[in-house]
Amino acid sequence: MKKITILLASLFLVVSAWGQDDEYSKDECTSLVVGRLASADGSVITSHTCDGVSRTWITVEPAADYPRKAMMDIYKNTRKNAFKGDTTGIRYAGQIPQARHTFAYLNTAYPCLNEKQVAMGETTFSGPDTLRNGNSMFLIEELQRIALQRCDNARDAVRMMGELAEKYGYADGGECITVIDKKEAWFFEILGCGRGKIGAVWAAQRVPDDEVAVSANIPRIGKIDRKNKDYFMASDNVEAVAKEYGLWDGNGDFVFWKAYHSSYGDGKNFKEREYVILNTLAPSLKLSYDAPELPFSIKPDEKVDVRKVMEILRGTYEGLEFDMTKNLLVEVPAKDGQPATKKVSPVANPWLTTDTRNMINGVAPGAVEFARTIAVAWCSHSTVIQARGWLPDAVGGVCWYALDNPGESPRFPIFSGTTELPAAFDTCGMRRYVPEGALWTFRRPNRLATLAWQTNKERVYKDIQTIEDLGFEGLPEVEKNPSEESLNAYTAKIYKAAADLWKKLEEDLWMKHGRGF
Repeated sequence: MKKITILLASLFLVVSAWGQDDEYSKDECTSLVVGRLASADGSVITSHTCDGVSRTWITVEPAADYPRKAMMDIYKNTRKNAFKGDTTGIRYAGQIPQARHTFAYLNTAYPCLNEKQVAMGETTFSGPDTLRNGNSMFLIEELQRIALQRCDNARDAVRMMGELAEKYGYADGGECITVIDKKEAWFFEILGCGRGKIGAVWAAQRVPDDEVAVSANIPRIGKIDRKNKDYFMASDNVEAVAKEYGLWDGNGDFVFWKAYHSSYGDGKNFKEREYVILNTLAPSLKLSYDAPELPFSIKPDEKVDVRKVMEILRGTYEGLEFDMTKNLLVEVPAKDGQPATKKVSPVANPWLTTDTRNMINGVAPGAVEFARTIAVAWCSHSTVIQARGWLPDAVGGVCWYALDNPGESPRFPIFSGTTELPAAFDTCGMRRYVPEGALWTFRRPNRLATLAWQTNKERVYKDIQTIEDLGFEGLPEVEKNPSEESLNAYTAKIYKAAADLWKKLEEDLWMKHGRGF
């Protein structure tokens, strides 16, 4: 694309920088998975940027025991209500037999971690509309919930989600759930089996222990080797449903991602996010964006530290071909013998709204070409979760949780053994302004920082690193005595430090920009 220089016109960016809209929020979520032999410390890692309007209130649901023949009620739309117990929009879907005992779990919008170090990430790929039966029982988050309540390993969790969906029906669009435990990591991809039909189509593939994999709104599973039971699982109807609905002609190898394609993928099994993340972790492979497909998983050039995963989830393609700010330049006059030059405008940011992009492109056609960044402003919350098998379950499973845009927010730990969370998490802030709530504690200063991002980003990154350092520095002491009290106290301590620092950030940004941006 021809390079275009934006001079004073770039100042108009502030009009819409308050919040990137979610025009592309149907392309919700990114999940990066790291096998235990690919990670720097031997942990298995999954992650999830929950990009959309999912709730931000969270709770820890305790373990429980039930009598024989007890039944479990299943509901729909539990990931968008305002607080625990809010029944707005909630619909009863049916019942299934209850387990005699259920494990404690972290009740995020898409439940993500249980007391046994089983953890999950999620991304939506939708798939063909002809396969969806909204009258079936299960939405994806309820399958996740049940698997976390009942399973102590990833393999059983995958199998349980698939079997429940087959028996009672799957009502959602295409989804990928990345499932890990202390040893293994799996991709579980699922769709309905046709309008008016009760059942599901699903496949699962294990990520090799020494490799990493990415899911970003496009199905990633390719050929299914059912004979290799250590690495593959699938419903019996995978090929038959594809043939019935004209998604596969029955000739040649059956490739799951091709048959159950995502329109977002434009005929490939990757776009910007998969390409950039895999290239970041294995530049030696020299993966090409022009390739017809990318591998399901790759071996990284170096062991991947959990903080590297956090860094990747902050990604906006700065300095890369997909960088949306690369053409938003201002003139820097000659000074002190230095020649005039150009630099990215102080108010340019990688989270421009559609209106702002249209305005800029109206002034200078082609200046901003949209690229779906890894970190987006429409994110409600994000997780980076480690399963650390050498530690007791209570402290070995740790969810590094962040609210709002992962490119601007700090993370704090919630453990498999955490039983209480700060009161700020009691209420969702996605559909209304809750000044005392956890979401807006970070969203307010983040949006202020965005308005003059090029001048504010170093401060934001510095504060993020401060909280990360604090969180990791205290872990060894907590791991020596992972009592319920110490785990709860540590979660509360790091959250308070993050909230206090972002309050200071907000105050400083108002002082810096109080007269304008």
